[in-house]
Amino acid sequence: MLLRQLVDTSRQVAATSGRLAKTNLLATLLKQARPEDIPIAIAYLSGTVLQPKLGVGWAGLQAAKVQAAETPSVEITDVDRTLALVASAAGKGSAGKKTQLLSELFARATAEEQEFLFRLLTGELRQGALEGLMVEAVAKALDLPAGDVRRAAMIAGDLGAVATGDLASFTVQLFRPIRPMLAQTATDVQEALAKLGSAAFEYKLDGARIQVHRKGDEVKVFSRLLNEVTAAVPEVVEVVKGLKLNEVILDGEAIALAPDKRPLPFQTTMRRFGRKLDVAGLRGELPLTPFFFDVLYLDGQSLLGEAYEKRLAMLTNYVLEVQRPPRLVTADKHQAQAFFEAALAAGHEGLMAKSLDAPYEAGARGAAWIKIKQANTLDLVVLAAEWGHGRRHGWLSNLHLGARDERGGFVMLGKTFKGMTDELLEWQTRRLQELEVGREGHVVYVRPELVVEIAFNGLQQSSTYPGGLALRFARVIRYRDDKKPEEADTIETVRRLA
Repeated sequence: MLLRQLVDTSRQVAATSGRLAKTNLLATLLKQARPEDIPIAIAYLSGTVLQPKLGVGWAGLQAAKVQAAETPSVEITDVDRTLALVASAAGKGSAGKKTQLLSELFARATAEEQEFLFRLLTGELRQGALEGLMVEAVAKALDLPAGDVRRAAMIAGDLGAVATGDLASFTVQLFRPIRPMLAQTATDVQEALAKLGSAAFEYKLDGARIQVHRKGDEVKVFSRLLNEVTAAVPEVVEVVKGLKLNEVILDGEAIALAPDKRPLPFQTTMRRFGRKLDVAGLRGELPLTPFFFDVLYLDGQSLLGEAYEKRLAMLTNYVLEVQRPPRLVTADKHQAQAFFEAALAAGHEGLMAKSLDAPYEAGARGAAWIKIKQANTLDLVVLAAEWGHGRRHGWLSNLHLGARDERGGFVMLGKTFKGMTDELLEWQTRRLQELEVGREGHVVYVRPELVVEIAFNGLQQSSTYPGGLALRFARVIRYRDDKKPEEADTIETVRRLA
């Protein structure tokens, strides 16, 4: 498939307001694509590339710009092959090699294609082809029910693979990680009960999300982002091997606890998941404790479609109480509030409230799970940063914060420079410059890739920001290396909190 066809469709989708019309445009393109084109087309139309890290910033892309071609000739497979070579270039002279490869690609592209590629590679492609829309387009192109495609994509974690494979093959399988179910936010237990009725309330542990697969003596552990982390967490492996089970997939958290069993900060726990680890040394210094709150698969049977109450009963049968987070099933707001206060007193973030009759919606942020925290917090995306002055001179410090817009892009909610240590400022300055896509005065605009957890004291009406709301007294808690931008909180979530 020619890149020109994809660029034309992208432009048409961006200019179209109706969801059905957008879906028809995308489906028409996918029907024209060869099997090898489809995963690439889905990624590019969704604003991403297939390579996890290219190592090219805004300055590098600017350096690669050359005179545009007159006639379209570039295939999307050519783009993918070039980006694979760019991503693999390493060592001395790699920056020059990356620039050369991109220049050669840009030299073959027309002006419109160059613009598309530049926006794609800087994370600025905003055409409204969101994941949900792409699911519907794939379903229409394959003449399959959208619900079936969505479920397969949630299990596979890769819509491109679903679009080119046998849908029946995308069932729960051991050692193929499933995208984790996500939660919405409530301001207090009363709001959660109003939404769910009687619910299971569990301590919200501020650890690292883990998914553990076991078959006999073989155990593998996967992170929230579906990366295998088995070697880093031998304690988790040992605990799961000790369960009287043969085949199982468990959902849970691994957390570092102080000697008094109070949780250590999230960043402390995340030290156990670094790239270069002295596992034995870190285990002695910073042991992890796993807690499991769901079972997704048991002895050859997927449990994703079962009600949480049934999954909870199975979990209780096989996992000891000390290996499960404290839990209370109630419809009484006074009992739930007392349990919430007990969680805070124990040093935890708050509670999770879970519908007893809901299935496990892999990858979805449905209304069946609700998180309740003491402080108002949101996971937002860094859109830009400003050079500081005074003590912060020489550092990018004032962050521009955005909530995810489910229609495409991000909606700015405010700025903050509060809550940052010198160490964080130093790292932040270096990382944001790597993500730079442009500058305007003292403002550095970046690819929307970094998720940061923000505490705030409230929301106020604002004519300054496009969402009509602004954060009051926003401050940084931490960066969420375990989250992708598409997992950030949405502007709709923010509006519900207002």
